[in-house]
Amino acid sequence: MPVAQGPHEARVDTLAVRVYTVPTESPEGDGTLAWNSTTMVVVEATSGTTSGIGWTYGAAATASVIDDQLTGVVEGGSALDVPRANEAMSRAVRNAGRPGLIAGAISAVDIALWDLKARLLGLPLGSLLGAVRDEVPVYGSGGFTTYDDDRLDSQLRHWVEEQGIPRVKIKIGESWGTAQERDLARTRKARAAVGDAAELYVDANGGYTRKQAVRVGAALADLGVTWFEEPVSSDDLRGLRLVGAALPLDIAAGEYGYDLPYFARMVGAGAVDCMQADVTRCGGITVWMRVAALAEAHGLQISGHCAPHAHAHAAAAVPNLRHLEWFHDHTRIEEMFFDGALDPAGGAIRPVGCGMPGLGLELCHDRANPYRTA
Repeated sequence: MPVAQGPHEARVDTLAVRVYTVPTESPEGDGTLAWNSTTMVVVEATSGTTSGIGWTYGAAATASVIDDQLTGVVEGGSALDVPRANEAMSRAVRNAGRPGLIAGAISAVDIALWDLKARLLGLPLGSLLGAVRDEVPVYGSGGFTTYDDDRLDSQLRHWVEEQGIPRVKIKIGESWGTAQERDLARTRKARAAVGDAAELYVDANGGYTRKQAVRVGAALADLGVTWFEEPVSSDDLRGLRLVGAALPLDIAAGEYGYDLPYFARMVGAGAVDCMQADVTRCGGITVWMRVAALAEAHGLQISGHCAPHAHAHAAAAVPNLRHLEWFHDHTRIEEMFFDGALDPAGGAIRPVGCGMPGLGLELCHDRANPYRTA
């Protein structure tokens, strides 16, 4: 008579990948890039009758990386030993080059495996990781350079006045820093929209030169801005440190970190006041938790970059969290695609308190399928 398989014996049976592309509500842009759609690559990891989901945002080619290079590494392995699978994936892509979309592929699979493990054990992922907080602070993020004044004003007021989120961020550095006066004018309008009660952040996406960032930053400080994200390229670690030394604003960067050594170099250079890491890029929850520990060991906080529902449970499990980015593009898609999406009312989400296993999300195929491209 066959013996039922226990959770400790569970194996990853299959990985399935789907690609969805969702048009933006209107053209969007930041300091160094413009876009009119967002592509989401979703992975479903299955063990028996239980499945976990993970995802990343990026090129559709990410799906081919998963199919061609990662599936054979992960399928058949333990569904509980997620770090083992993460290490195996990292080794398997050595000659393909890990940074970029390959790191996104590893991240999506890793998130799916953590969701699967927690579901097999019947636990919210935050409880499995070990929650240290009930609430995860968020900040409203959007304010694209393509917005006119009315659109900017309505989005900011929606977050602050309707949802009660007391911190917001807009994009500046327009056209690689060549629209500096408009950047400052938009920041003044943003301050007028949210008043003095809300924290105001800006993100230049690396659009300024070093000295330009210092000059702009001084004006931003006069407007009560407290967070200056990527004033110069995140590859310019010395430049980040020099800009930070000249300004009272907190300097943040790290969203383009694709592996742990990247963050070690950033910490070693004294480049930032708050470390950013993106769970859908850095190597998944496995590596994101290590980045948080690295930051904590050096007296830094960590902030989760975009993809808020992918970060939520991990963010609840680190003591040095500052906040999580409630990014307009991604929250719009995640709320559309997933049942169980979180509510940011009051400026915080409560992922562990929902009591649902794993990430607490279910992909609604009826809503997602119209946007499926592969």
